Amino acid sequence: MVRAIEADARATASLTGRPTFSARVLAAMAKVPRHRFVPAAWAHAAYDNRPLPIEAGQTISQPYIVALSTDLIDPEPDDVVLEVGTGSGYQAAVLAELVREVWSIEVVESLGTAAARLLRELGYDNVQVRIGDGHQGWPEHGPYDGIVVTAAAIDVPQALVDQLKPGGRMVIPIGPRFAEQELVLVEKRADGRVAQRAILPVRFVPMVREESRGR
Repeated sequence: MVRAIEADARATASLTGRPTFSARVLAAMAKVPRHRFVPAAWAHAAYDNRPLPIEAGQTISQPYIVALSTDLIDPEPDDVVLEVGTGSGYQAAVLAELVREVWSIEVVESLGTAAARLLRELGYDNVQVRIGDGHQGWPEHGPYDGIVVTAAAIDVPQALVDQLKPGGRMVIPIGPRFAEQELVLVEKRADGRVAQRAILPVRFVPMVREESRGR
C-alpha cells in the first residue's frame, strides 16, 4: 500500500507540489491497521489504494488521499488537530500517530460511536470523538494547528477558519455534491490573513449538516 501511495505522489507531483510525503506520514500509513476500519466483506481489499464503502452510505478514503491530506497540514508531534468527518476512524488513527491530540466530529451517530469504540480498542487514547455538525467545528479545544475535513463542503466554513491557529493549515474538499471537487489547502498566516490553494481534483461524500440527517 505504501509503495502505491508513493507512486501516486510522484504521479501527481505537478499538481500537489509534493513528489513524496514525509517519512513520518508514510510510517503512520504503514502502521495503522486499515483492515480494522473496513467492513468484513471488504477486508480482502483493505490495503488496496482505493476508497471502500462503509456504513451509512459513507466511504473510507483512498490511502493516497489520506496520506496527502495528512502531509499537507505538516503535522508535528505536539500539534492539536481537528478532524471533521470521523467516518470509520481511519484518518483519525493516522493523525493520532503523528500529533498530540485529535478532536474528531461525526454527524452520523452510529458511525461516530463505532469509530470511537474502535479507536479506544486500538489504543488511540489521544483521539476524542463527538457527534455533531462539523460545519461548527469544536471551538472548546481550539485553536488548532491543523484541520482535516473528510467530506466535501460547498465553501469553506468560516467557523473552521476561525478555529485555525495563525500559521495553521486546513485541508478541505470544496465543490458540489457527488461531483468532481477540489481538495483545497487553507493557510492562516501569522498576521491572520487567509490564503487558499486548490491542490487536486477529488470526489468526496458531501458534508452533511446536522438538521439534514435522514433526509
